[in-house]
Amino acid sequence: MRSAILGVGHYVPTKVVTNDDLARMMPTSDEWIQQRTGIKERRFIEHDGIGASDLAVPAVQMALERAGRKVSDVDMIIFATLSPDHFFPGSGCFLGEKLGLPGVPALDVRNQCSGFLYGLSVADAWVRTGAYKNILVVGAEVHSTGVEFTERGRDVAVLFGDGAGAALVGPSPSDDRGLISIHLHADGTGAKDLWIPAPASKHIPRITHEMLDKGEQYPKMIGKQVFRWATEKMPEVSREALAAAGIDISSIDLFVPHQANMRINQYVADKLGLPQEKVVHNIERYGNTTAATIPIGLSESVAEGRIKEGTTVLTAAFGSGYTWGAAVLRW
Repeated sequence: MRSAILGVGHYVPTKVVTNDDLARMMPTSDEWIQQRTGIKERRFIEHDGIGASDLAVPAVQMALERAGRKVSDVDMIIFATLSPDHFFPGSGCFLGEKLGLPGVPALDVRNQCSGFLYGLSVADAWVRTGAYKNILVVGAEVHSTGVEFTERGRDVAVLFGDGAGAALVGPSPSDDRGLISIHLHADGTGAKDLWIPAPASKHIPRITHEMLDKGEQYPKMIGKQVFRWATEKMPEVSREALAAAGIDISSIDLFVPHQANMRINQYVADKLGLPQEKVVHNIERYGNTTAATIPIGLSESVAEGRIKEGTTVLTAAFGSGYTWGAAVLRW
């Protein structure tokens, strides 16, 4: 049995935050941000009290509608996020309650930018074994409440936005459609190149005033290292997935990469020999929504007619951990 994405949806908050808006909060500029990242604007939650699971609800509703399924058909939730509603329990449980799915199991995945692909891999395995038939794979993030809008934090703060994407995964309706190949990797030697030092269970106490004063509760990134790894590993794992699928790069109709940096995606596409017209870019509008970027890209591509029945899609991601992965799908 082969699994397939039966429907995909997305949602972003209505509050648009431009580069000029950020320049009024900290020393930066529209030109500086665009040159380094390709980002022009991003979305932030409109007010206090909105969590990742709240953003996921309308994304799930869109995915179910496109799949022709009801909420009651869902028999498993996989929720990928690095910004859960609370430290615990997992956001998948909060989403299940909001959808009205008592008793339906929920699994949270903490693989950051690769989270959606890791979740998709788990869903694929469960569908193939017959364990579940209608699995929600969700990527949702609220970054705006967790970055530092100061000179110290600007290199990271300009990158991220809030948003959610969701896919309903189930048995493929035909033998020639669905998830053909998916491959995942991780290497903890680069864990501290992109991470949040605190709070941490290894410390007594987990958070101190000194940690807060140092800004250890905010993301830290060694950008050059991340760029180097991403531009090496994304093409590498993409070729691995293509080889396992028995598909040449020329047969790929659309490449939907994780949206971390426009320059990374352009570089990766060039290394793979893909023309830019086959590459999905939406980072200029949303920034990096981490686990949500790939399902948002898939959902928008469906809406725009770039993905339709028979379209062969390559998707790849690289992120904190380090973790990375790629998948080949025939819609």
